[in-house]
Amino acid sequence: MSQRIFIGLGSNLADPPKQLMMAVAALRELPDTEFKKVSGVYITRPMGPEDQPDYYNAVVEAVTTLSAIELLDTLQSIENRQGRQRDGKRWHERTLDLDILLYGDEIIVTDRLVIPHPGMHERGFVLFPLHEIEKDIEIPGKGNINQCMQSNLVGEVLQRLDMNL
Repeated sequence: MSQRIFIGLGSNLADPPKQLMMAVAALRELPDTEFKKVSGVYITRPMGPEDQPDYYNAVVEAVTTLSAIELLDTLQSIENRQGRQRDGKRWHERTLDLDILLYGDEIIVTDRLVIPHPGMHERGFVLFPLHEIEKDIEIPGKGNINQCMQSNLVGEVLQRLDMNL
C-alpha cells in the first residue's frame, strides 16, 4: 500500500547546499517511490552545541510502497554515501541527516524508528519547510501544523534561501 511520506533533510558540514542537492537527487531515485515536492532551503541555528555551523534544512514529500523500515535503511545508506559519521553524539554537526518525519498518518514506535519524528511538532527547522509544502497537514498525535507553529519553537530559523533543490 502506498504511503505519503515527508523526509526532513539537514546538513551543516562539507558544503551543506551541495549535500542537500545530492540528497534530493538520491531521493528522486528511491525505489518504489514517487518524488512529489521539495521545500525551499532554510538556514537554522543548531539545536545542540552552539560551537558548530548553522544548518541548512529542507523537507521532501513523496509517495512510497517501501515499508517504514525499508525506507529508514535506504535513507541511512544515502547518509553513509555522503559521509555521515555515526559517533553516538546527539545534535552534533553532520554532512547529512535524513529523517522520516511522517509516514502516512501512522504512529510507529520501535527500537530503531519513531514516527512522527520525535519533537518535529516543536522544531521550526522542520515545521517551516513542511508548512511550505502542506499548509494544513495533521501531525498524528500532535495536531494541525498551524497549531504547532503557534507554540514555542526550537531551532531558530534565520533565513529562507533563494535556491532550488
